[in-house]
Amino acid sequence: QVITISNRLQLPKNAMENASLIFRKALKEGLSRGRSLEELAAASVYLSCRQLGIPRSLDQVSEISGLRKTEIGRSYRLIVKELDYKLPPPSPMEYVSRPLNEAGKSGKTEDIAYKILLAAKEARLTLGKAPTGLAAAAGYIASILTGERMTQKELAEKMKCTEVTIRNRYKELVEKLMVIVEI
Repeated sequence: QVITISNRLQLPKNAMENASLIFRKALKEGLSRGRSLEELAAASVYLSCRQLGIPRSLDQVSEISGLRKTEIGRSYRLIVKELDYKLPPPSPMEYVSRPLNEAGKSGKTEDIAYKILLAAKEARLTLGKAPTGLAAAAGYIASILTGERMTQKELAEKMKCTEVTIRNRYKELVEKLMVIVEI
């Protein structure tokens, strides 16, 4: 199950091996009681991605595995707590590259999105905000600045967040950041 989910998420071999190791530890500690092995496997894959900084959201793991997000999340939290994993919160930086590349945007758009996110982090605008929404808003602003415009709808679909979230984060970033970009 771990291998199937990892392959469908197109994860590198080290992430798959790490997920398998987490899964085996969870089984050894008896964490499978009261939950399905599929949920535990999906949670192990998600944890592996988080540990290695691979941008895969819980929504993506849920969609690929065909399991409910709440069940995977519950198993994920159990593994983290019981096996005492320490993880930093996900960074919006991890979520910028893939959707912009998939949409065929230039490296310049990606660079500007990263700079916007760095400025937002320094201004403490990222605290308590979903990383995918921030990444989508930064990508949206960057696409406008470079003339490689993407719609909020396109980004929302690629980032698995709502257009409203993108609009709200966009407004916050534009209002509170002074972005100076060399084009």
